[in-house]
Amino acid sequence: MGPIMLDVLGTSLTAEDKELLQHPLVGGLILFTRNYESPEQLAQLTDSIRVAANKNLIIAVDHEGGRVQRFREGFSLIPAMGKIWNFADKNVIKAQALAKQSAILMALEVQAVGIDISFAPILDIDDISAVIGDRSFHKDPEIVCKLASAFVDGLHLVGMKATGKHFPGHGSVEADSHLALPIDPRSREEIFAVDMLPFKTLIKSEKVDALMPAHVIFPEISPEAVGFSPYWLQDILRKELGFNGVIFSDDLSMKGAACVGGYVERAEAAQQAGCDMLLLCNNRKGCIDVIDNANISIDEESNQRLLRLLKTSTGGLSELRNNTLWQNARQVFAEYL
Repeated sequence: MGPIMLDVLGTSLTAEDKELLQHPLVGGLILFTRNYESPEQLAQLTDSIRVAANKNLIIAVDHEGGRVQRFREGFSLIPAMGKIWNFADKNVIKAQALAKQSAILMALEVQAVGIDISFAPILDIDDISAVIGDRSFHKDPEIVCKLASAFVDGLHLVGMKATGKHFPGHGSVEADSHLALPIDPRSREEIFAVDMLPFKTLIKSEKVDALMPAHVIFPEISPEAVGFSPYWLQDILRKELGFNGVIFSDDLSMKGAACVGGYVERAEAAQQAGCDMLLLCNNRKGCIDVIDNANISIDEESNQRLLRLLKTSTGGLSELRNNTLWQNARQVFAEYL
């Protein structure tokens, strides 16, 4: 499986889309709101993507809930994870149950239209970052651990793998890495004790199947942004924490990724640092430039990790309506949304 995850331009495939999907370096595709008209159209699009690629391909989406939900009309509304604590009247057991149900609802619906994974859960804490905010489960890392763990249980129950983000934590920096390069000057001890706690906890309990590093520099730990840092990804994440799942780069078109140069340099640096799959979104010219010119390769060890993320369920939209887990999860949130 190739190390590049790209996007497509519209609600159906162009000739150029089909050609790119067939390239050996392309092993994944991420969908956005612009790709969506209806559940039926989306299912047809994912089918056509797999036919055009003619190989194993991970289809992904950011469908967390709240303000980050790519498909709305025709899909259930998923609450922002930060709202669950108040829905549950600040009761941990009830909040865990709601987190699990939200994961079941989201995962069943996106799998039914042919998508393998949603990039969730958010393991960042809700501190000073506006771009994180109520995407996070809570301000307290201990509560984030409990609710995120329950959320992952929901994903796994219905056959979806979990992707924790944004390692080791984006919540305590104010700058938005979509628009700038955040720098977090705190000590290693504080970062590991607070922001890193949900990541460490879920890795230790073997809950997360994949992680996405933050485009953030922690100068007290490494001079590079995390997703381009061999020290962060290989020494800390792989060796110190013992993580053996997939590492996705965050989108390499984000301003926070510009610290290492152009698109080709970003792709090369991310793979050399230890990313298994490189997200090249919303920049078709840059994506083609990487495919044509970057010194990146297909790694068999990465390939085996990536294959584990493919969904195992085969049920489509017609089966979804009769799924009692889906019906129950819809009913749970009917009183809140």
